[in-house]
Amino acid sequence: MPPVLRQLSQKNDHARKLWETVPKKMNRLTVTPGTLYAVGVGPGAPDLLTLRAARVLGGVDALLAASSPGNDYSRALDTALPHLRPEAKIIRLGFPMTRRRDVLRKAWTQAANQTLAVLLAGNSAAFLTIGDPLVYSTFGYLLREIRKKAPEQPVEIVPGITSFQAAAARAEFILCEGDETLRLLPGINNAEELEQELRGADTAVILKVYRNIAGIGQALRASGRDGDCLLASRVEQSGERIGRGLPPAGETPPYMSLILSTARTGKKY
Repeated sequence: MPPVLRQLSQKNDHARKLWETVPKKMNRLTVTPGTLYAVGVGPGAPDLLTLRAARVLGGVDALLAASSPGNDYSRALDTALPHLRPEAKIIRLGFPMTRRRDVLRKAWTQAANQTLAVLLAGNSAAFLTIGDPLVYSTFGYLLREIRKKAPEQPVEIVPGITSFQAAAARAEFILCEGDETLRLLPGINNAEELEQELRGADTAVILKVYRNIAGIGQALRASGRDGDCLLASRVEQSGERIGRGLPPAGETPPYMSLILSTARTGKKY
């Protein structure tokens, strides 16, 4: 058993069971680790999955789907399922929705251990993300832990269409042109920080809107950008809603919501 996998198996029964699936007739010391693929599946519509993503999904031995405790549903998994081989294993990795660093570190470590147990037994695996794996994605946390534990582990990243690209396409919203700037903002920042960022951007994309819609609204109004902003929810999914302006006071937009805002004078978009 490879040293890294031996260490994992001492703390993780799942790792030991996966190693036992390697045929005994094989020289287990020569087992080559499988490749970890980070696959962006796009905003949720099956036909917005890239050709490369579909090819990778059709060839992996296991699928790693992030889910929060108490909710094992994964929209990314739902998008990927039609492309999987029947024998592909589906493994859910718990990523709690919290900002507590101690809880998050424990979850990242556990997810990395589960992932390495699959890979070091010679299996390839795809970690799924909605949108793109490198844009506000759980994959970044997993990648750091993997690199700490197994620096030479083969990893390939398959980019995906982001929710804000899809929203812009649905609304014919020009994100940037010429010498304009495009700024990505996390909606969890406070109103003062968001206002400062908005004043310095020609076009702004605000993600994670549902967590702080009151503060976001305050920032948009203070910067004079609340009237023509575009609120998009569940883009390319069932229940999609795209419209101008902020939601009514006291109303919280759905989890998968974002705002597009432009400073172009005299132009709708």
